[in-house]
Amino acid sequence: MKSTNSLWYLTLQKFKKNKTGLISLAYIILCGFVALFCYVLAPDNSSSANQMNIEIHSKSPGFSSEFIQVPNQNTSNESSWFSTLLYGKKINYTEIPILSYEIQKEHIEVKKYDGTFKSFDLKQFGSSPENYIKKKTFFLGTDKFGRDLWSRILVGTRISFSIGFIAVFISLLIGIPIGALAGYFGGKIDTFIMWIINITWSIPTLLLVIAITLTLGKGFWQVFIAVGLTMWVEVARIVRGQVITVKQQQYIEAAKALGYSNLRIIFKHILPNILAPVIVISAANFAAAILIESGLSFLGIGAQPPTPSWGAIIKNHYNYIILGKPFLALAPGIAIMSLVMAFMLLGNSLRDALDVKN
Repeated sequence: MKSTNSLWYLTLQKFKKNKTGLISLAYIILCGFVALFCYVLAPDNSSSANQMNIEIHSKSPGFSSEFIQVPNQNTSNESSWFSTLLYGKKINYTEIPILSYEIQKEHIEVKKYDGTFKSFDLKQFGSSPENYIKKKTFFLGTDKFGRDLWSRILVGTRISFSIGFIAVFISLLIGIPIGALAGYFGGKIDTFIMWIINITWSIPTLLLVIAITLTLGKGFWQVFIAVGLTMWVEVARIVRGQVITVKQQQYIEAAKALGYSNLRIIFKHILPNILAPVIVISAANFAAAILIESGLSFLGIGAQPPTPSWGAIIKNHYNYIILGKPFLALAPGIAIMSLVMAFMLLGNSLRDALDVKN
């Protein structure tokens, strides 16, 4: 039977009493679910939710229209369920917004959204051309290229979650060992590591990320690596300070007296006892990574088009704020703000729950 006096059990009980933390955690889990199944949930499940229809650009939320889906002649095999989950569905038709249509003997004539008329051979649609007429509703309207804004934001959730997880993983992978070595051994090793940390710390984070991104090139994974390589210094400083404190404890002296190796003492006895501040800083770094990626995408050196990034969506539509259609920029802005706030509130809740003095 698990002891009710263990640190983690008491921490869990305190965290359950924090409604703000629970709500933030629930929202983060919901966003994680959306990030994983974004192409299943998005109305536009094409790759990067990139179906463009310039005729219906910048429409208000709730806009509806009929579309005719004209099959392509050179159709490839349909993508598998797993491929659709990861990359979106292969679209084997051309989608055209229409105002009306009329089925005649050998062709179907449609009135396009721009007022022009066009005819299509009925042989392209098989025996049931009505099945190729679809009505679509755009819950958040369309962007300036006529793409579904709601679908773009849903798919953009995956970008934000990916950058958070990978950047935090890289920062922990580098920061924990370096900080532990500096704090445990001290002396010249500590002086050298702190010299590197202070130099890295003195460079503005955004400028350092831009420099690394320009060196590695523009792209999806390059941004992830660049952000992760700039966040390890915070983790290293926290771990170093905690190790300096913990290594003075009696159980560490006992482990040394028993002849345990330094690596065993660090990774088996010290690090498991300093996880609390590492967890808190990881939550803060997760939020910071989302903000940095959004900033890079806004500057045009983040995830490249047509990949839907919240920062890039704001960049494409920020001028619409003064043109009477602010929702095009506010919607992704609210998405960034809510997810970052959730991680910050979760970090504060974890800090309170892990504080043994309370």
